[in-house]
Amino acid sequence: MSRSPSDPRWRVVLWRAVVEVAFIVFLFYSNLLMGEFTSTRHAKSLAFALRDIVTPTNFGIAIFCALIGYLGFEYLRKKL
Repeated sequence: MSRSPSDPRWRVVLWRAVVEVAFIVFLFYSNLLMGEFTSTRHAKSLAFALRDIVTPTNFGIAIFCALIGYLGFEYLRKKL
């Protein structure tokens, strides 16, 4: 993404945060999906597994952990 002089710095920082948090949420859900298929002995369909893991509780946990992860990585980025 090229930065133009008229583009405020906060917008770039905000987009970076959104992308990083979204990536952490993606990793969270992909881990849940893999666990859903490996923990069961019966064959499940993808739709059944998605219905089982995409819940408001899991979404809240994913966002909370993604924000903590983002803040942790930003702290380490600035320290190093």
